[in-house]
Amino acid sequence: MFGGHRIIFLVILCLFGLCAMSKGPKKHKRRKTTDERVYLIHADVLHYDQYGSNAPGAQVLNGNVKFRHKGATLSCDSAFYYEKENSFEAYGHVRMTQGDTLTLTSEEAYYDGNDQMAEARYNVVLKHRGTTLYTDSLNYDRLYNVGYFFEGGRMVDKKNTLVADWGEYNTETHEAIFNYDVTLRNEQFTIYTDTLHYDTRTSLAHVVGPSRIVSGQNTINTESGYYNSNTGQTQLYGRSTVVNEAKEMTADSLFYNENTGVSEGFNHVVYVDKENKNSLDCDYFWYNDSTGEALATDRALLKEFSQKDTLYVHSDTIRMFSYNLNTDSVYRTAHCYNRVRAYRTDIQAVCDSLVYITKDSCMTMYKDPIVWNMGRQMVGEKMEVFMKDSTVERAHVIGQAFSIEMLHDSIHYNQVSSREMFAYFDNGDLRKTEAIGNVRTVYYPIDEKDSSLILLNYLETDTMRMFLAKRQLEKIWTSKAEGTGYPMSQIPPGMEKLTGFAWFDNIRPVDKYDIFNWRGKKEEEVLKPQTRHAAPLQQIKDGKVETLKGEEIKL
Repeated sequence: MFGGHRIIFLVILCLFGLCAMSKGPKKHKRRKTTDERVYLIHADVLHYDQYGSNAPGAQVLNGNVKFRHKGATLSCDSAFYYEKENSFEAYGHVRMTQGDTLTLTSEEAYYDGNDQMAEARYNVVLKHRGTTLYTDSLNYDRLYNVGYFFEGGRMVDKKNTLVADWGEYNTETHEAIFNYDVTLRNEQFTIYTDTLHYDTRTSLAHVVGPSRIVSGQNTINTESGYYNSNTGQTQLYGRSTVVNEAKEMTADSLFYNENTGVSEGFNHVVYVDKENKNSLDCDYFWYNDSTGEALATDRALLKEFSQKDTLYVHSDTIRMFSYNLNTDSVYRTAHCYNRVRAYRTDIQAVCDSLVYITKDSCMTMYKDPIVWNMGRQMVGEKMEVFMKDSTVERAHVIGQAFSIEMLHDSIHYNQVSSREMFAYFDNGDLRKTEAIGNVRTVYYPIDEKDSSLILLNYLETDTMRMFLAKRQLEKIWTSKAEGTGYPMSQIPPGMEKLTGFAWFDNIRPVDKYDIFNWRGKKEEEVLKPQTRHAAPLQQIKDGKVETLKGEEIKL
């Protein structure tokens, strides 16, 4: 009877390929062994056949078999017990318990008492405190308190589920290592990687190598990252990228706290919004997704690439605030302050600070703003620029407005100064300007035949409008005005330039790299805010005055 039973056991071993569970003693080189014996506590039936062909030298045990070894209890339905080699093979409802914190169950197992190694097979379940590991092949090393699985496994704790082809779990340190097709899932996100280290005690996961993390609409690509499901903190290293639909952020280091909604990026941070066609580069980035507030500093660079040429804006600090979040009326304000410099091939600007409001697409520049367009320069105490479809629609210069155009000879300049100015654009081209209050102009008409300068026109008025076509001056309209014209050879000294004239070409950004090199006005060139009063027009000597009353000046 018992002999037939042993044959059945042998057939099962062959059919299920349990070569790893070799019969008889197993030796592991270079391991610390123990001479403490494996004790047989109970078996309903015991049979011993010293010369049996199935398990020579083994005691055949059946019914409620139980062993004890170094603080662990092992039970099963039947077993081959090799007393001399201090090992046994267990079958049917195999269960090993170690204290009150660890339980290992399987259908079959081999245990080597000298090496303290348990090899469990088929429907293996390892439970340790709040962690459960499911697999079909597990070797549990009691000497080092490490369990190894190598034919696929699944680990579950209170918040996370991990699946991998190969892995190990240390019941002493509570640390697990998973390799090959690793997946970690919880309610917040899913991690896909080939190598993952996980601490079940702290719920800290560490991915190594190319990895992908999916959380809601966010997809993270990283080669080194940490996630703590207890604290909700994520730490990403090795040039990681976060993608949210059309938005993408990349940095050498990224940190995110899902409980506070705060993200931080360090070193070579690049934020790209493909939908709105803009990006932000910096070395430090802070963002709160619950309030929509953001901060960028350390070589902060804002790019706007909705047009043919990209606009580059740099300042010491860029801050963004959001209002009416999660509503249809959401809008944002961007604040660029301290040493603002901007460059695009057709327009450049410098100012101390800048505010952009998405609600009305208005950009306001403060404290000595200067704007250049081709050969034109405009300055004032404050400038407002209104955008439409990412292009300039109109501009407003407030306080000490001064517009200068360099002529083709690079010596003479058309000039307009007033209390305030307006500029209107059509598809990005300047079509109309309006100067209001204490208007003074210096203008040089050009001979169409040889492009020579004909004379200097000096004009004073209260309001003046200029109309342009194809970037060329077409006509001028003024209210009541007084002015005179001087032939080029008879221009009085100092008349070529209006009071306050200054050409700031040395401050102008020359390319997108130059915006990081701050060059400001000299102390004597800085505008001093003025309280303005209505002033009479400047008197001009008789014989040199021409009076215009609401007329167009034909050019």
